[in-house]
Amino acid sequence: MANTVKVTKKDYFTKVIDLLNGALDFGYNPDEDVDAVIAFCEKEIATLDKRSAKAKETAAAKKAASDELYDAVAAVLPADFTAIDDITALVDFPEVTRNKVANRLSKLAAAGAAEKGEIAVTGADGKSKKVVAYKAIG
Repeated sequence: MANTVKVTKKDYFTKVIDLLNGALDFGYNPDEDVDAVIAFCEKEIATLDKRSAKAKETAAAKKAASDELYDAVAAVLPADFTAIDDITALVDFPEVTRNKVANRLSKLAAAGAAEKGEIAVTGADGKSKKVVAYKAIG
């Protein structure tokens, strides 16, 4: 599979500026105001840079909040295999959901701090079913 390079909006605007500057060097003078097009492209590049910086800040803030939940899940992880729903009930964290806890449990298992397994539970209909469970290692 060949590696493909993603060309961004910023790359396109930079190329337009380079082409227009090159056209001016060769004496090409179109009817449109080339300086205005260059100014527009430079403004758009600055906007893209600003958005990129803001997105990085937001991602860093979300990651910091996620790390707190990771620590909270790790702190309540039982020594015996326990279902995700039961672990979720143990976590004292604002806006905690089953999916968020399941994600952190997967990360804990990948890091070697938790072990993933299955346990049998009895459902409301009286039938036994297997569910994913986790336990602390060590």
